[in-house]
Amino acid sequence: MRDTRESRLLLILLVAVAFALITVDIKGGESSPLNGARHTAADLFGPVERGAAGAVDPIARTVRAIRDSGTQQQRLDQIGAENTELRQKLASSDTATGRTKQLDDMLHTAGIGGYTIKAAQVIAIGAAQGFSWTITIDAGSDDGLQRDMTVINGQGLVGRVTTVAPTTATVLLATDPGFTAGTRMEGSGEIGFAAGQGEGPMKVQLLNGKAQVKPGDRLVTFGSQNGRPFVPGVPVGTVTQVQATPGELTKTVLVQPFVSFTRLDLVGVVVVPPRTDPRDAVLPPVPPSPTPVAPTQPPAAPGPQPSGAPQQPSDSPTGGN
Repeated sequence: MRDTRESRLLLILLVAVAFALITVDIKGGESSPLNGARHTAADLFGPVERGAAGAVDPIARTVRAIRDSGTQQQRLDQIGAENTELRQKLASSDTATGRTKQLDDMLHTAGIGGYTIKAAQVIAIGAAQGFSWTITIDAGSDDGLQRDMTVINGQGLVGRVTTVAPTTATVLLATDPGFTAGTRMEGSGEIGFAAGQGEGPMKVQLLNGKAQVKPGDRLVTFGSQNGRPFVPGVPVGTVTQVQATPGELTKTVLVQPFVSFTRLDLVGVVVVPPRTDPRDAVLPPVPPSPTPVAPTQPPAAPGPQPSGAPQQPSDSPTGGN
């Protein structure tokens, strides 16, 4: 239709008629004069609408399924994230429990020995520090740490502090080949010097070549002047082998350390030494040896009877005429 004055007037007229019909229909309700026309239109176009709906519904269901699947996937992702968070919390709880046990053991050891310690956590190992047997801990000069302080844990001697920074420190482990500490044998008090051997047991040179020592004997630190680098009485390890050194002035023994150096986590730096030497008091109690069970003796077999002894009656019947 061309845009002329007549066409614009016609459009305005049609709009006015439409508004008039809508007004009449609303006011009339069910008795509206347009109600019959509306039913007729519904009868005519209803099947077409249902057919169109039937054709469109599968598509709509597919769209809803895709939308719902996205929602379900989001829910699954959320549940997975919640489970992961829960596992992490449980793992953190287990870790916290393990560290609490380590701290309790370390404080118990320090209490018996009379050591004042600063607890610290291992944050690095020696591979980043020249491949020596060292660890880095998260405490330093700001925490009162100084060079040549003794480092322990709940089991015994860990090492000594070699380098100190404001917030970290480096500890030379007792297993390092460059490590040396004075030792004292439990009970006998025999003095020696322990040296690290890497992954192997520590080697201890006892000053007395005639010292009576055997596997199972235990050692503690001898201690240094003013408690540095070593305070006295820290458990070192257990003798596993006594090496034959005939004619030598010293005696060599191999010692298995009490500390598991591959599982270090919490350690304690002794910042104040004990007032008195605890000697062997810090060593753990010796486990009781199992009571040997005497073997049962089998009953003795009857031997030959001496002559003149009365003969035992025979169980077998005897016959005679």
